Amino acid sequence: MPDFAPFAARMRAEGLPDLAVDAFAHNYAKLVRGETGLIPEAELQPVESLRNAEDFAGDPDLLAAGREVLPRTIVLKLNGGLGTGMGLEKAKSLLEVKDGLTFLDIIARQSLHLDVPLVLMNSFSTREDSLAALAAYPRLRRADVPLDFVQNKVPKIRRDDLAPVEHPADPSLTWCPPGHGDLYTALLTTGLLDDLVDGGYRYAFVSNSDNLGAVIEPGLLGWFAESGAPFLMECADRTPADRKGGHLARRRDGRLMLRELAQCPDDDLDAFQDVARHRYFNTNSLWLHLPAVRDALRAAKGVLDLPLIRNGKTVDPRDKQSTPVWQLETAMGSAIEAFPGADAVRVPPSRFAPIKRTSDLLDVRSDNFVLTDDHRVVPNPERRLGRCVVELDGPYAFVDQLEARFPYGPPSLKDCARLALRGDVRFGRGVTVTGAAVLSQEGEAPLQVPDGTTITGS
Repeated sequence: MPDFAPFAARMRAEGLPDLAVDAFAHNYAKLVRGETGLIPEAELQPVESLRNAEDFAGDPDLLAAGREVLPRTIVLKLNGGLGTGMGLEKAKSLLEVKDGLTFLDIIARQSLHLDVPLVLMNSFSTREDSLAALAAYPRLRRADVPLDFVQNKVPKIRRDDLAPVEHPADPSLTWCPPGHGDLYTALLTTGLLDDLVDGGYRYAFVSNSDNLGAVIEPGLLGWFAESGAPFLMECADRTPADRKGGHLARRRDGRLMLRELAQCPDDDLDAFQDVARHRYFNTNSLWLHLPAVRDALRAAKGVLDLPLIRNGKTVDPRDKQSTPVWQLETAMGSAIEAFPGADAVRVPPSRFAPIKRTSDLLDVRSDNFVLTDDHRVVPNPERRLGRCVVELDGPYAFVDQLEARFPYGPPSLKDCARLALRGDVRFGRGVTVTGAAVLSQEGEAPLQVPDGTTITGS
């Protein structure tokens, strides 16, 4: 029987709170018992329809209800990611995204415009830089709500004997984030949840810092407040492009639940990827009734029983020959099962606009999107086409590679249906692309697009 004591000792030596140790012990016990976290198709039912959040936006009664509870609401942004997939070595939210502003600039200005407290859930890696950036917005600081709290971390586990992994070359690689399901544990262990509830705050809108579509909508807030639900998940329609992403479903007892790809048995992949059967995906934007969250955590002695996600990695993700490990994670959206009466709502695509790749970044930086007076990034109303498809095949994976090829910023894309770049293509100043255009490097030299060029695709 594997021994948890070495994990507990390692975590306490790192200064992690007892409750974080308990939460990890809970998931480790599942791993030892052989639980995989897999959820077979036979154990769930599809969700056939959801209420439409767009119906709330123009309802005067719900708008009034939302404005009434706005002073008792906070915005909570998940800000623990470094953006390493885009070649960044700092908080991803510090990346310039629109009109010279970073994600964090835009988030800060949105919060100030609404006059709601902003709280970041940082990681140890993102905290210092993020707080330094927010120093430019002194009005964000409030006496009753801190600007941030720090999520926990957990040890990686050897796959062969389920012992703590060692990696003397870089001991920091023996740790990993526990997934954003740690939100609930961290709110409790930092004392922030008690402080918020005792201070009169009742609602939290939680979303990823790289999703610029996630803003407080007063009508939706009003509906949530009047519904009495403890927990509300924003979901969007799945498309073929989303077939590998997690989906909403129901347990056989009627409870809403969330299933991620890592939780789907291989035999059920066809059903998982059937977007007509499983119609909705979790945008990772949640509305929480803070007193209900505190009650649920107290009843669970601080550890919500969230579905386990067991990720197989190597201790050094860049070295596939290094020791194979398990990383145990939970998803914050999976807590929808932990709250009786939890609900979900269908939101339009405009509320889910994350930037995960440099192609997303080029699209949003271009004139396909505009920054409104109330600091929202929205599709350009002058655009008459559907969503622009940007395909970057070649040396564009990292932000510095992208910017080297667009030194004067992105071309005009508002009349472009598709821009596909193959190989090393470099853009001059004031370029316009219309229609569906494919540009390919021929030979060894980069393809140069001169200043002022208009590219007319098919």
